[in-house]
Amino acid sequence: MSLIKTDAPGRRLLLMGNEAMARGALEAGVEVCAAYPGNPSSEIIGCLSQVAEEMGIYVEWSVNEKVALEVAAAASLAGLRGLAAMKQNGLNVASDFLLNLNLTGTKGGLVVVVCDDPSALSSSNEEDSRAFARLADLPLLEPSGFQEAKEMTKWAFELSEELGLPCLIRSVTRVSHARGNVELGELPTQRRRAHFDTSKPILPVPVVWAHRLLHQKLAKCRDRFHGSGFNQYRGPQRPELLILTSGAGFMYSLEAVSNLGLGDRVGIAKLGTTWPLPETFLKEQLARSQKVLFVEEVDPFMESNVKGFAAQNQTQLGPKIFLGKSSGTIPDIGELTPDHLIKVLRELFDVRYQPRPQAYIQEAMEAASHLAPPRTLGFCAGCPHRATYWAVKKALALDGREGFVLGDIGCYSLGMGPAGFFQMKTLHAMGSGAGLANGFGQLGRFGLDQPVLAVCGDSTFYHAAIPALVNAKYNGSSFLMLILDNRATAMTGFQPHPGTGRTAMGETVDPIDIEGLCRALGVQVKSVDPFDLDSTVEVLTDFLRQEKGVRVLVLKQECALVRGKRQGRLFKIRVDQDRCLGLQCGCNRLCTRVFRCPGLVWDSTSGKATVDDAICTGCGVCATICPASAILKEAV
Repeated sequence: MSLIKTDAPGRRLLLMGNEAMARGALEAGVEVCAAYPGNPSSEIIGCLSQVAEEMGIYVEWSVNEKVALEVAAAASLAGLRGLAAMKQNGLNVASDFLLNLNLTGTKGGLVVVVCDDPSALSSSNEEDSRAFARLADLPLLEPSGFQEAKEMTKWAFELSEELGLPCLIRSVTRVSHARGNVELGELPTQRRRAHFDTSKPILPVPVVWAHRLLHQKLAKCRDRFHGSGFNQYRGPQRPELLILTSGAGFMYSLEAVSNLGLGDRVGIAKLGTTWPLPETFLKEQLARSQKVLFVEEVDPFMESNVKGFAAQNQTQLGPKIFLGKSSGTIPDIGELTPDHLIKVLRELFDVRYQPRPQAYIQEAMEAASHLAPPRTLGFCAGCPHRATYWAVKKALALDGREGFVLGDIGCYSLGMGPAGFFQMKTLHAMGSGAGLANGFGQLGRFGLDQPVLAVCGDSTFYHAAIPALVNAKYNGSSFLMLILDNRATAMTGFQPHPGTGRTAMGETVDPIDIEGLCRALGVQVKSVDPFDLDSTVEVLTDFLRQEKGVRVLVLKQECALVRGKRQGRLFKIRVDQDRCLGLQCGCNRLCTRVFRCPGLVWDSTSGKATVDDAICTGCGVCATICPASAILKEAV
């Protein structure tokens, strides 16, 4: 049960940062929320969908981030309050609409929460989304903690309505996924009535006039930021060093300064409103010290903007020594930690600091290694993607023309590594495997004679691969498109998509049939069960022989985790210890070393393979690949 609907003003709850932002939206009276799932942002819509019916709001998992923003914007244009959430990559998708919406303006409060992923813990890049705020001339807020995440989200709706602009909130993984105490405010008791004023078309024209108006709104926002309580200073009146920070960097700075006992020598100025710059507040802080250290993740966004501001005001502020990413003082890639700051401050102030001894760290790591089994990056036990890549590997070997697989974002991205037998050769954006295949599929006229395959998941097919398929059909590109239909957006938490037959709010609807869509385009399409390896290899081989036009193969098998909850095991799997020849087989431990299903383990004592019953999901595919037929499957 989600706690974010708790109607108890003043009560303190332990909430995840994403839950705090969702609660802030509820307290602000949000009516419409939409997103495409992507870590670290997924929980925002996830927890709002759980309370949607009771709170009288509408929540949806949209087909992609651009549509999600358009859904939320429609609410705004009808006078309601809307929220769209996405990860940093998603803002790229939504930006085409966002960079027109900024010119038309909004009516009801519209908040766009973008959760960045420094160090790319669950992403294909560590893009800093803050650049879009400057690009689009839109206000940007950055929470540094959990209470602030809630309060900032609530205020963002008010600010959006006051300015008539979407308001961006940038979170990062350590704010979104960590937990802290949050004091609840009041929930609204009344709802607005939606109405679209047909007498005033919403158009970004004339563009120059609209652009000028946008700048006027941003100037108003700059004035509004002057008195914001989200900007604050802690430290002596005239510190030897001023830290200028935002987001998670604020917490890291506090910890580092405290641990080193530098509270009387270092001041910390936190910007919660990072674009446009709160100039009056900033001027006051820069006047405190000649030496300034910028602490922010990932790009020097604040650093560059503040340096420009300081140059513009150099007659008042005087010369400054700026330290940060440009000087090499702060890492310009990856997440920051308090240790980064401690190292920098120790060198700047020549102070002693005794971290935990290395022996303690080693002891802790050894203790953890005994308690947690070793895990390698790979597919789950019984994942149908493993079977798919096994069949692809075999089919390409039989074809013998150096065919290659172009991929994109999803669980199946692991096809680039040992889990997928290194079959996937490219990894870029959602749907880019099919997009690239469009280009490769036209290179036959230039001598390319290798089979081209593109792989995408079912959710990605709806998100971004359909336009690539339409393009391929229309322009006559030749490639084989593999759609890995596991009936879930598995990588981000099993959110529904148009093929699942249910919505974010739990409603049962008619699913959008992938094969039907393909046939409607006039594309040759077949479906196979990847657990049936022989049939899959046969169909793949047949499709590879057809060198003209785009072909689609849908590999349909439910995600093992979803099936496991619903149905349990398909088969009881065991290794016949008499048939397993171990190292004498000549297969060189094919099942555990190459196939690499976590449900199969190598028993070093017996020198043979065995099944881990706690992990095995009973898909039965391993029984097909054992050359000695030692792996047996029995119906359950």
